[in-house]
This record gives sequence, structure tokens and C-alpha cells, in this order.
Amino acid sequence: MNVTTTTVSLTVDDVTASRDFLVRHLGYQEKAAADGFASLSRGDAAADIVLLRRGIEVLPEDQRDQRASGLILAFTVSDLGGVLGRLAGEGVAITMPLREEPWGERLFQVTDPNGVVIQFVEWVTPAAD
Repeated sequence: MNVTTTTVSLTVDDVTASRDFLVRHLGYQEKAAADGFASLSRGDAAADIVLLRRGIEVLPEDQRDQRASGLILAFTVSDLGGVLGRLAGEGVAITMPLREEPWGERLFQVTDPNGVVIQFVEWVTPAAD
């Protein structure tokens, strides 16, 4: 098996709102779109994202009314502080403030207009006890 791309598919109520958020604040570009559908990509190692409108008929019937929930879309970044400052400066609400876990994970979260939680992570060497 040779994995060439990783794509996360999210079912949301408002495809346009999530698309606009990801394009404006996370640097994604729309690669394809149709009614109730948008495919987004970046030029780096970030996962591609497909947005599908809840209820769209391309989904199997038992998945049509589900929403993206209970998941965290996490991006490992360099310069976490710079990302935090840029997003806050753009008016993005920081829904979980910056914190550092004892195992060396520094992170904060934002939430898109459809309630998709997006986490930004930077790994550091944990402090010695």
C-alpha cells in the first residue's frame, strides 16, 4: 500500500462557512466545489479536507444526518506562538487557551462556524522533574 494523500471528510450544516474559515485562517485552497460539497487542500503536509453538507445524497443514508462532532482536527505546526497571535489578530476566537502538557505538548484550540474543533500543536522537550 502506498498512501499518497490523507483526506478528512467532514459533514457540516454550512459548507460555505467552514470553507471560508479554512481558506481565510488556515491557508487552504478550494480545489473543487459543487452544491453541498467543497474539496480543500494546502501545498504542505496538512491533510486535505472534504466538506459535505449534512443530508447530501452522496452519503449513504445512515450517514446523511451525522455532523462532524466529537473529533479534533489537529495540526502540528512550528511557531505555535506565532500561529496563535496571527489567528487572534484575525479575530478568531481561541476556544481553548494555550497550555503545555507535562509530556511536552503545547497546544491551543479554535472552533470553526460549524463547531469543528481545530487544535494546533507544537512538541517541546518536557521539563525535567
